[in-house]
Amino acid sequence: MSVTGLPTMLENLKSNSAAVADVSPGWAQGRAVYGGLAASIALGGMEQLLTEPKPLRSLMVNFVAPMAEGAARLDARILREGRSVTQACVDVYSSEQVAVHASAAFGAPRSAKAVASEYAFKPEPRTSVPALDLGQTQLPGFLQRFDIHWTGGGIPMSGTGERRLGMWVRHKDDMSAFPAAKIVALADIPPPVMMAHFTKPVMASSLSWSLEFVRPAEDVKSDWFYLDYTLEAAADGYSQQSGCIFTEDGQLVALSRQCMVYFE
Repeated sequence: MSVTGLPTMLENLKSNSAAVADVSPGWAQGRAVYGGLAASIALGGMEQLLTEPKPLRSLMVNFVAPMAEGAARLDARILREGRSVTQACVDVYSSEQVAVHASAAFGAPRSAKAVASEYAFKPEPRTSVPALDLGQTQLPGFLQRFDIHWTGGGIPMSGTGERRLGMWVRHKDDMSAFPAAKIVALADIPPPVMMAHFTKPVMASSLSWSLEFVRPAEDVKSDWFYLDYTLEAAADGYSQQSGCIFTEDGQLVALSRQCMVYFE
């Protein structure tokens, strides 16, 4: 099966005046396509409406229903366009129902006082473990589009009860033409950390996801990123986890927060 890379799908969406994305087979994760792909397509629909490029500052995504492979229709609109900040939203339709609802804030840089982040960059060395064996049958096929070194625990079904995981990730495709989507698409790779509290398979998926950019994606030249994610709490079948996305040299790029559901 030939799998279309994310850059090609985003380029096709960019040139498609009908605002329809063709989601390639091979990106499924259970009943739906990979959430990072769905969020990247939603972002692409909003970016098309910008009268001038502005860095992505925040992205909010609600996964309303499973988004299937095949054609996805986008209904994007500008909510407000100011001198510095533009806010937009988009509904992504799959099988004639809303599958993803997303909103984004794009903001031009302004001269202002800065406060440095205090998030600690303490990664396990990428070379401390071999690359993830993506040939394992239980792993979703979309992971074949990435290089992954899972260095920091939080292994699903391990029963360890760990609250943290760490991994190094990079795209196999050249994403330089889509700097924001480059980060969005890999920031959703970590599974629910809650899954490390079970010894058998459980169903789990994202309900909502926010991603806040600390640095403009256009300024980030790193290909490898370190994802450091923590389970904050879990109860009643819902879990909350947060994460930091760092460049290879330790610069904080974005902050992630997800509400996830799990079914025992």
